[in-house]
Amino acid sequence: MSDQPLAGKTAVVFGVANKRSIAWAIAKAWADAGAKLIFNYAGDRLQKNVEQLATTFGEDTPVYPCDVTSDEEIDSFFENVKKHTDKIDLVLHSVAFAPKEALQESFVKTSREAYAIAHDVSAYSLVAISQRAEKMMPDGGSIIAMSFYGAVKVVPNYNVMGVAKASLEASTRYLAADLGRKNIRVNCISAGPVQTLAGRGVSDFGKLFKYYEDHAPMGRTCTPEELGCTGVFLASDGSASITGQVLYVDGGYEIVAM
Repeated sequence: MSDQPLAGKTAVVFGVANKRSIAWAIAKAWADAGAKLIFNYAGDRLQKNVEQLATTFGEDTPVYPCDVTSDEEIDSFFENVKKHTDKIDLVLHSVAFAPKEALQESFVKTSREAYAIAHDVSAYSLVAISQRAEKMMPDGGSIIAMSFYGAVKVVPNYNVMGVAKASLEASTRYLAADLGRKNIRVNCISAGPVQTLAGRGVSDFGKLFKYYEDHAPMGRTCTPEELGCTGVFLASDGSASITGQVLYVDGGYEIVAM
């Protein structure tokens, strides 16, 4: 395989918050593999941080605002993308949110509002982004979303986020079915627990991390660098016939029953 399997490709990256973000690990790996990157930031609070990180790849690396709960902002974001390129090849969706209290109380106490917010931000946004990305992928492409084992099994305190991730994974399959004949592939990476801002929002996250170390066949969870490598694989021709799948990068934890 070439040292730069993504050379000549343009990637849109949603979800970088800081240098610990999984989105950042994959973005760096994509850039190292030759891709040109365009970033979003969600809200003024994150603007400066994302802009500063983006300069890693050159002072002129594009960064634009996009609140993924707003169709108008998604439209505006892709109009901004068109200032730099007529087509895109890759999309990373690493976006998730649920109100803090919904990740602390028991799931049965989830409010209607928290349920709706979690699904809008964490799952529907993949559909909304794919609608716009499809129009800029005339030669096909790869759309990758980030999930977690809580989508298929109960993880303490993950609560409504697990239900939203289940919706995300189902959406991945339906999008893959719709877009496959256009050579657009849609897959999920299900990462083991990683020390990110989002991860630390889950109550007793430290216990979850330790549990993986104690029970995963490899005796550990994954590293950001390993997630980056998986992101490159799913973006490259090496995965040209893989779509609608959830790839577990979790030290093997997913295979263990007891």
